[in-house]
Parts: sequence; C-alpha cells; structure tokens
Amino acid sequence: MRTDASQNRARILDAARELYAAKGLDVTMRAVARRAGLGVATLYRHFPDREAFVVAAFEHELADCGRLSEEALADPDPWRALRGVVGHVVRAQAGHRAFPWGFRAESLDEVEMGEARARAMDNINELVRRAQESGDLRADFSPSDLALLVQASDSLTATSPAAARRLVAYLLQSFSARTAPLPAPAPASLLGADFA
Repeated sequence: MRTDASQNRARILDAARELYAAKGLDVTMRAVARRAGLGVATLYRHFPDREAFVVAAFEHELADCGRLSEEALADPDPWRALRGVVGHVVRAQAGHRAFPWGFRAESLDEVEMGEARARAMDNINELVRRAQESGDLRADFSPSDLALLVQASDSLTATSPAAARRLVAYLLQSFSARTAPLPAPAPASLLGADFA
C-alpha cells in the first residue's frame, strides 16, 4: 500500500472510532469520510462495505481482547482471571470510548466480526465455566451477565471512571460466592445532594 493510501486508511479508521464512540454504530460512512477530510469514494476504495469497515475499525481492540482472554485461560485461578478480564475491559472503556461497541454490535453478524471476537468470546465462556466449577462464581451466572456489566459501566465511564470501577466492583462481588473489598467511593450526587 502506498504511503498516502496507508495514511488515508488510518485517518478513516481514526475518524470512525471517534464517531462510533460518540454516536454508536449508526454513523454513516459518509459522515466518517467527512470527519476524516476525505471523499466517500476514498473510503470505499479501502472498505468494500459497511461490515468490513466496522470490523477494521475494531480490529485492534478485538485482537487485544483475544490476547487478553488467552492469557487469562493460562491463569490457574479462574476467578482472578475473569476479574482481570473485566477490569481490563472497564479500563479500556475509560481510555477508548469506542471499545465496547465492538462487542455490543447486535446489528452485525458475529461471523463478520472475525475470528478474534469469536475466539475471545469462547475463551470468556471457558473462564466462566472454570470459575463456576471452582465454586468462586455463582452457578446461576451467565456469560450474558458480563454484557450487562459492560453496558452498565459504559454509561458511567464517560462521566466518572471512578464510579464505573466501583459499580463493577459491586457487580463482581454479587457474582462471587465470596466477598471482596470495594474500591473507595466516588463522589456522586442524587436528587441535588452531593455524597462523598
């Protein structure tokens, strides 16, 4: 790929991640091209359709999750490993607002999201199974509960990463057969009253 073509591709993907983080996956390819300062034809030269485009936009995040989930499977303590994966996802949300969209893309077929996503999901399902077998994770826990956790923390991450971490700690504690210490409370307000 020529240098200018490579730079255009990078600009397009950066613009897509910014827009997806701000507005979700309903952003048009035209809007992405405009944000990148390029024509729509340039975008289509790099990506033949919307699905290929979205996969490319989340390629690094999906690969990172795949790598992380592989490392977690190597941990002999499945509960610690599962908490580590969840902690990584929450930190990734704070640093990269588009991150959760790659995993909540209900409008896209899972196969289209590539092998990395499927492998990460398989690994997480295996971690859940192992943590349940060890007696650390509730027997009625479902891997879909992790999606709820990610969605709940995502709504807080934009305004208060500390509050998101605390919420995740509460949720993980409720998933566990054991209790764990919670992080320090984050300042919050309810009905106009501030709480420390």
